[in-house]
Amino acid sequence: MNYELYKWIHGFSGHSELLDNFMIFCTKGAIAILAIMLLFIWVAGKTKHRKSVLYAGIGGVIGIIVNILISHIYYEPRPFVTHNVQPLISHAADASFPSDHTTGAFSIAFILWLRHRRIGTVAIIFAALVGLSRVWVGVHYPFDVLGSIIVSILLAIVVMKSSKLLDPFIRKIVFIYERIVGVKKGTSRHNM
Repeated sequence: MNYELYKWIHGFSGHSELLDNFMIFCTKGAIAILAIMLLFIWVAGKTKHRKSVLYAGIGGVIGIIVNILISHIYYEPRPFVTHNVQPLISHAADASFPSDHTTGAFSIAFILWLRHRRIGTVAIIFAALVGLSRVWVGVHYPFDVLGSIIVSILLAIVVMKSSKLLDPFIRKIVFIYERIVGVKKGTSRHNM
């Protein structure tokens, strides 16, 4: 079933250069786009938004570490290794399950959503595009993406449940930043 879903989704590639280029952009630019989004929220947001950026960043990093551990326990070859398919991008023939890009994107998105619904909703839409693009371009199976979403949900819950432990550290970083740049507590730089 996983391969059948893969063939169906990846089968849409190669028919529209515009859609293929958009999916390649989502796949290749995912990390940069997320970094720019978090940087914008950090600079333009209020204290609570800066704290959320740090929580999301911690979640994204932990998500990648969890993925590395999972891929060492369970190895799934990539679709282009196992089957006669041509991906739209070149990629190393490393473990397919789970998708690092998707886990990173959804971990950040779910944590943002738990803290700020509107910002998080936009992030979840982008994360969904990242997940879809990974299958579209031919480097992941749909279950790799689904596994990443499950990892991300669990991770977001764990990170938010750990807020009592993390919050003093996060408050300190935000406090130091705001002191250095002269931002009053609770305000954004645009309100000055």
